[in-house]
Amino acid sequence: MRRILMLATGGTIASRESGQGLSPAITSEEILSYAPRLGELCRVEAVQLMNLDSTNIGPGHWLEMAAAIERNYGAYDGFVITHGTDTMAYTAAALSYLIQDSPKPIVITGSQKSICLDDTDARRNLYDSFLYAADGDSHEVSLVFDGRVILGTRARKERSKSYNAFSSVDYPEAAVIRDGRLIRYLACRHYEEGAVPAFYHRLEDRVLLLTLIPGMGAEGLRLLKDSYQALILQSFGVGGLPGGDSGPLAQAIGEWLEAGRTIVMMTQVPYEGSDMSVYQVGQQVKEKFQLIETYNMTLEAAAAKLMWVLGRTDRPEEIRDLFYRPVQHDLIR
Repeated sequence: MRRILMLATGGTIASRESGQGLSPAITSEEILSYAPRLGELCRVEAVQLMNLDSTNIGPGHWLEMAAAIERNYGAYDGFVITHGTDTMAYTAAALSYLIQDSPKPIVITGSQKSICLDDTDARRNLYDSFLYAADGDSHEVSLVFDGRVILGTRARKERSKSYNAFSSVDYPEAAVIRDGRLIRYLACRHYEEGAVPAFYHRLEDRVLLLTLIPGMGAEGLRLLKDSYQALILQSFGVGGLPGGDSGPLAQAIGEWLEAGRTIVMMTQVPYEGSDMSVYQVGQQVKEKFQLIETYNMTLEAAAAKLMWVLGRTDRPEEIRDLFYRPVQHDLIR
């Protein structure tokens, strides 16, 4: 029987009413006590890594999760991380970059209601996650939620309350779980016996996201230049910049680049990605400046990958090369 380690980090699945709203308070052992059927699937052990609302989880916690998996990698056949839903897609993406080419599954799950409630989705999500993690053909980082298995770089939370909260953006779901049966949609990758993943240990978190709205000026962008190493600029449609390559925003972008900063352009449209070459307001900007374009990457993947890339190098050509190098189907051009 396969050995699976559960890393508990908090979130709604572990929450109780505090008198001031829900707050994580249920321990890893208590979570497992609500799901006794897991023992039919695998041998389960648990570690309480942290107990946080996922709103409070960030790059330092991603590194802590990756380090816990690295420490325990040789002793277990797979890992399940229980996590709050609000930043779960960011964590899934971050772990996809921090732990690459893992022959063992790393599964992230949670719930929209606490596991201690009668009408919760937590017990199903937890069971499905261990079912997937205990299968010998499961690999790498995935998010399992509401019967869907989504690649770690392709997940996005799209509903704030419904049980079907997560979608796989611009890429097929890897599998579904129906009535306790795992049905795979994507072919499994083959790993040689004894293969080990690549673990990474640094992230640069000084990354700013700015979403454009019509009429937005450039002064705020100029003022933030000295506080960040990189900017993700979410523009409209397939990608463009108000004023093209000569407007105030373009001038501010030029100042960022002259200061050695990295600029990443993406669309704020959820599906189908960007293509800055389509319209003049995008093509002019892309030809004038050394920008990185995300194409059909999710925001979560783009942000986490940029932090991972900047944690490895500050050389512009190496940044571009690493960013455009696909990891777990995060980028399709």
